[in-house]
Amino acid sequence: MSERTYGFTKSGKPIDDEMIQELADEAEGGYEHDQLQGHRRGPGHPPLGEAGKRVESVRLDPALLLETAQKAEAEGITVSEVIRRALRQYLQSA
Repeated sequence: MSERTYGFTKSGKPIDDEMIQELADEAEGGYEHDQLQGHRRGPGHPPLGEAGKRVESVRLDPALLLETAQKAEAEGITVSEVIRRALRQYLQSA
């Protein structure tokens, strides 16, 4: 009876029960913080710093959203960054 294959690594190596057990044993042994630094956890947004972040929803009327998107494109940044900068500026002036 052959061992089950669950997929393949990026390099093409089959992911089988033996590999999974090796990875589980390694994980159970724990990792140092430095071993994990700089490793992306996968697709998604990159972290914005050391502290945990939250996602908040903001309702924007179509005209404001369009202006925000145009500003972001002109500056080569994301819409989220435009909103963060505007909020920081507003809070500093308050």
